[in-house]
Amino acid sequence: MFDSVAPRYDLMNDLMSGGLHRLWKQFTLSQPQLRPGQRAVDVAGGTGDLARGMARQVGERGLVVLSDINGSMLERGRDRLLDAGLVRGLEFVQANAEKLPFADSSFDCVTIGFGLRNVTDKPAALASMRRVLRPGGRLIVLEFSTPVAPGLKPLYDTYSFRVLPVLGRLVGKDAASYRYLAESIRMHPDQETLLGMMRDAGLEDCRYHNLAGGIVAVHRGYRY
Repeated sequence: MFDSVAPRYDLMNDLMSGGLHRLWKQFTLSQPQLRPGQRAVDVAGGTGDLARGMARQVGERGLVVLSDINGSMLERGRDRLLDAGLVRGLEFVQANAEKLPFADSSFDCVTIGFGLRNVTDKPAALASMRRVLRPGGRLIVLEFSTPVAPGLKPLYDTYSFRVLPVLGRLVGKDAASYRYLAESIRMHPDQETLLGMMRDAGLEDCRYHNLAGGIVAVHRGYRY
């Protein structure tokens, strides 16, 4: 599926969210509080928006790894980062979020943006991401969630199941993939459930912040 959507992934993100995904990612990038010289990995990083922001935070003395299980998405992310002039302090690794191929305590921050809902074994992925965090490091999860604003859910459902597949067919040339998008969002744990899963994975001081009335949420937890 992601081989199919990779060429138009960024265009479709802008169309589907009305550009709001850029603001959601900006907010997410305000959470790591990374310093020059630190290390971070963006898991299921796709076309590299979060990795690019973190690379600018850690500078050339730091390291940011862009990781994704899908080769087409990873290639597109690498090309976008190189086009942005980011060369030093970057690595690209094709990897499964459930079994990250990094040593224990490797990173000051792990991010996963709009990727956790596509992971089959979410507890395994959360445990894997915690494992590669250094003590004091933080995991940040940006993901679609459950609307909490009054009256928002029926409007959101109508948009998701009627408008998104049409956009997918006309622009993305793949209606089925965007039907999957809507279905995967509904199957993803809600805010409180994901919070509990992060705690079960051994993360501490876990909390979340709703964006767009709960359509999106940013979860954060630490390894101490």
